[in-house]
Amino acid sequence: MKKFLVCLLAMGTAYFASAQKPTKVEVKTTSKKSVDKVFFLYRKDDDMVTDSAQFKNGVVVFTPALNEPTLVYVRLKYHPDSSLMKDGEMPKGNQLYETGLYYAEPGLLQINISDSLKNAMVKGGTAQKDYAKLTDLLKPYNEKSQALSKEYMDYRKNKDEAGMDRVEAEFEKLDSVMKTDVYLKFLNGNPKSPIAIYVLGNYAGYDIDPAVISPLFDKLSPQVKSTTSGKAFADRIEVAKKTAVGAMAMDFTQNDTLDKPVSLHDFKGKYVLVDFWASWCGPCRAENPNVVKAFNQYKDKNFTVLGVSLDQPGKKQAWLDAIHADDLTWTHVSDLQFWNNAVAKQYGIRAIPQNLLIDPSGKIIAKNIRGEELGKKLSEVLD
Repeated sequence: MKKFLVCLLAMGTAYFASAQKPTKVEVKTTSKKSVDKVFFLYRKDDDMVTDSAQFKNGVVVFTPALNEPTLVYVRLKYHPDSSLMKDGEMPKGNQLYETGLYYAEPGLLQINISDSLKNAMVKGGTAQKDYAKLTDLLKPYNEKSQALSKEYMDYRKNKDEAGMDRVEAEFEKLDSVMKTDVYLKFLNGNPKSPIAIYVLGNYAGYDIDPAVISPLFDKLSPQVKSTTSGKAFADRIEVAKKTAVGAMAMDFTQNDTLDKPVSLHDFKGKYVLVDFWASWCGPCRAENPNVVKAFNQYKDKNFTVLGVSLDQPGKKQAWLDAIHADDLTWTHVSDLQFWNNAVAKQYGIRAIPQNLLIDPSGKIIAKNIRGEELGKKLSEVLD
């Protein structure tokens, strides 16, 4: 799973134009389980909106300010069973939280719980019905993925690299089949669906291949493409075109660790790996030794690394500490704005680690090369 480990921007949102009317999400329960609180979350533009409430007579109602269908989280926090508590903690396997994903849209979404959120009866609009169909189609793939995850963790625990590599290959095969058999088929059969942009986003992944995704986007209905999310996805495709292999890298300037401005054009004439990462990103930190190895091997052969960190506001020391701890002895820049990092947004970065290899003329010649693949590419162009 090393190839699949990334830190992702919080869940995407899919919208569909509709008449202006209020949205009501009604959660009812007849379960005997004691719920402490109900949490309600959804993404609006670039912000995550969070609300919470307690059941009153078995009912909780949320009224989010939506005018288009939106993917939402409903999360239940159960009161711990005191008879099961040990040293103030629940024993492993005893669930304290339960989360469900649904599509809310103008009108009414009803979630009726008899025993658990997992088995709730859900009634909603077209978006929720389409999402339920999609979820059913994905179920066997998700079950297989969970089994592979468990198998991978067992191999990892035993430090069995061969076993881990085999499971990674199975993950890649499963992901490819799932995208073709579920997401692509759904898109071809439902170009007018209010969740079409959401499905296309899942098919495209965090690193869009515009040659593949642009024609699929063009096949969607004009109504879907003209929505807020449709326009936003069109913008993502345009950014992907500008950052594709063969394109000239867009220049940028950001401050380094000493608050001095550094520009990409300062490195013209060198091979540069622009590396997007952050101190808080576990997969990034796990990949850093590979980047260090590549840098040390080729730094005297007209190659360098320019780190762009998505560290958070007020967390400069964490960024500096990670640089020193991981021995990252190249130039680093950041505006400490988390996912709103200006360079990350300019380059359409929605998951990290990601990187781009730029040649001396400023052309992008490779993207997202990691581990052994990074060493092989650098050997190809520098040895």
